Amino acid sequence: MTTTSGPALVLIDHHAGAVRPPTLELLTLARAEREVHAIWFGDGVEGALPLLGEYGARSVYQVVIHSPVEHAQHLPAVAAEALAEVVRQSAAALVLLTSTFENKEIGVLLARAIDAGIVVDANGVGLGADGAIETTQSAFAGTWNVRTQITTSRAVIAIKPNSALAAPAEATAAPTVTTVSVTPSDAALRTRIVERVERVATGRPELAEAQYVVAGGRGTNGDFSAVEELADVLGAAIGATRVATDEGWIDHSAQIGQTGVTIAPKLYIGAGISGAVHHRGGMQSSGTIVAINDDPEAPIFEIADFGIVGDLFAVLPQAAAELRARRS
Repeated sequence: MTTTSGPALVLIDHHAGAVRPPTLELLTLARAEREVHAIWFGDGVEGALPLLGEYGARSVYQVVIHSPVEHAQHLPAVAAEALAEVVRQSAAALVLLTSTFENKEIGVLLARAIDAGIVVDANGVGLGADGAIETTQSAFAGTWNVRTQITTSRAVIAIKPNSALAAPAEATAAPTVTTVSVTPSDAALRTRIVERVERVATGRPELAEAQYVVAGGRGTNGDFSAVEELADVLGAAIGATRVATDEGWIDHSAQIGQTGVTIAPKLYIGAGISGAVHHRGGMQSSGTIVAINDDPEAPIFEIADFGIVGDLFAVLPQAAAELRARRS
């Protein structure tokens, strides 16, 4: 079945009025296929309009949620209802979201509401020979590349960060803004958010969207100081294995793997990480993989572009010092 020719909608992830970088990748991918519109939840869209227009958004639907329930705008079911309303108003055929835990839940609920096909954790999207939307994905811990065709008239696709190179459009114009007011249904409010606590800022990039990641595993023995030092020199995010998070050495939000965060940075440095299958499934799509382990038989060396057999507490500080020297 050919996907209908309606426009593409891109959900804009933002914080404090600033557009998150993966959103620009989505706008770049979307405009290669059709006319692009953006969806913005809450206030602050005015300051982002020049950037959204630069990356090809023709218009922006600003969603305003009306509900006496506290934090209702952050409930996935409420967000899905709002997105469904925008789809109906815009006659969109394609919805793109960044593939995060929250957005994947929103995407599933949206797809059910608008009778659309859905793919999550995709790393590419395009049109097939018959005009249907097709996606590409990595599966089974990165050992298979999968091409999926959406056979419904609408498609909802969640794209992993760092899957495309964001680039401004050739022709740009300031997008128009349309306000969409949504009152959530009782069904969407069956779940309540009782508390929201903002994470303490570390000054480092978000793990899922970082271009550079330094990760530590069992070999750190709970001491992430060398990992943090190199990460700060590189401007990298810090990741970890499930063992490290289960031991309480680092917060669970840093876990990379099939049950954690899936990443695809330009550079991944794994220190003291053996390379278990569930971890490899979350980082095997990285552009360049550097492994540091004192066990020459560690499985991670099988997929590494560069391998160093050595003590991470000797190797990482040397790397950090060399980088500082080259920049001075």
